[in-house]
Amino acid sequence: MNFEVATQSFLNHLHIEKGLAKNTISAYKRDLAKFGSFLNGRDLASVNPEDITKFEVSLRRQKQSVSSINRIDSTLRSFFKHLQIEEGLPDPTLELVTGKNIRRLPKAISVDHMSAIITASYREGVPTTFRDRAIVEVLYASGARVSELISIDVADLVSKDVEGETVTTLKLRGKGGKERIVPLGSFAKSAIEDYLVRVRPGLLEKAPRSSNALFLNSRGSRISRQSIWQIVLDAAKAAGIKQEVSPHTFRHSYATHLLDGGADIRVVQELLGHSSVTTTQIYTLVSIDKIQQTYITAHPRAQ
Repeated sequence: MNFEVATQSFLNHLHIEKGLAKNTISAYKRDLAKFGSFLNGRDLASVNPEDITKFEVSLRRQKQSVSSINRIDSTLRSFFKHLQIEEGLPDPTLELVTGKNIRRLPKAISVDHMSAIITASYREGVPTTFRDRAIVEVLYASGARVSELISIDVADLVSKDVEGETVTTLKLRGKGGKERIVPLGSFAKSAIEDYLVRVRPGLLEKAPRSSNALFLNSRGSRISRQSIWQIVLDAAKAAGIKQEVSPHTFRHSYATHLLDGGADIRVVQELLGHSSVTTTQIYTLVSIDKIQQTYITAHPRAQ
């Protein structure tokens, strides 16, 4: 069976029958593209367990991580299971064994470093500086993923009076189309207001048509993932941060700083949009590691 035809059939199945998100389907497509490159035109009906093993070996030689190989293996299992049901092809993945992942702690940065990055995002004389500062403030204030940040519309910001105080919330659209509401602090709220008043109207004038997006690029369209990355990298460099920083670092730091400040793990789970508290618990290991370091340093009989 032709690989391209089989791949399209599988992706259609994921979209129409499974209803998976666009980003998830793209990840499946990327994994299958690696396998297609390995097959180099071979018919799928001729693929056997030995070929799958050789493919895994090739991935290891490319220095793919254990988690990446496990993900690709999972994609192949689903792919061949679909072909077995739809086309009656034998499943060559039945002997696949999942490798053991090395558990990696999320990389968070200190509160001081985070403050330095946010401060450095403001650049005097740069027209879009209020937008850039609002972006980094919102990343840290909400724990949003990049995909969630670029999907924010102006209407997703809501302010209302609660017992005499103004509370501002933000709607985020997470994985699988799940929505959640997160609160925004005064710093993020102020940064957004500055951007909405001073920068966004001018950007919107450059757009070929009106846009509901909160964050716009220089052409008045919804800002891209790449632009968000560059804004974060530029701010970290300007702040003199030597540690590797990415937009996801803000999410890790958001969770870690909340737990360090005494937030309940269930609350942090809801704020991050995790479906299971198990996913959130990895952040407690970061805090425990910090506690252990402090104990070893401070206690006279710790060592």
